[in-house]
Amino acid sequence: MTGYGALRMGAKLAALVPAFLLGLPVQALLNRLGSPLARRLPMLFHRYLRRVLGVRVHVSGAPPVGAALVVANHVSWLDIAVIGSSAPLSFIAKSDVAEWPLFGTLAHLQRSVFVDRNRRTATSAAADGIAQRLAAGEIMVLFAEGTTSDGNRVLPYRSALIGAARAEAGNQPVVVIPLAISYKYINGLPITRRDRPDIAWYGDMDLLPHLKALLAGGPIDVTLAWGAPMAHSEAADRKEIARLAEGFARACLAQLFELTAKRP
Repeated sequence: MTGYGALRMGAKLAALVPAFLLGLPVQALLNRLGSPLARRLPMLFHRYLRRVLGVRVHVSGAPPVGAALVVANHVSWLDIAVIGSSAPLSFIAKSDVAEWPLFGTLAHLQRSVFVDRNRRTATSAAADGIAQRLAAGEIMVLFAEGTTSDGNRVLPYRSALIGAARAEAGNQPVVVIPLAISYKYINGLPITRRDRPDIAWYGDMDLLPHLKALLAGGPIDVTLAWGAPMAHSEAADRKEIARLAEGFARACLAQLFELTAKRP
């Protein structure tokens, strides 16, 4: 790490620490009180986190405003701040995330639903819990790959939890909205396949060095592409919806790679 990188990391940490020290206990209190602000504060926190980290978001399409199951690809822990800054929402996470230092605390405070994908009965119970949240009018984000990718591809989508979208919010059906997240520039330069591990966090990569590198690094440009809402029905069951959402993400990434390759 260069001296300039160390200074940049120190400045970012100085800006982030007070937000964590103030934001976490306030969010815990709002959750305990059942306040409607408990859904909005995480969005504001993620927006602040994103700005401090120098993450610039470019949006196509429109995020949901009512009950929706968002089905997205997954590249990095940074996805949480990027997506979380777009709307008041909660995430569906793997059960082991609940035990991670700091990230587990943040996930609990944002009222995440934790799923043990290795136990069918646990997955079924989680789907019921997700359906209840959707029926209450909430937006839930599902990373349908079940893990993070290297950012150069989209892994096959799992369809089990998409069935939760059969819920109804009031008299209105819950919609499923595909979302593609793709990181395109770092320090103003196109991100190549070789560079993607600087952003992507996957496999057996250690979290701390990855986190330090992003704190010491320059600005990042990311695209959030929101697809058209889809209704869960007999004509479009969970497997078909998973196939369509996966195809949407693949098409968005292919288009991005083509554009960045042509950039002068």
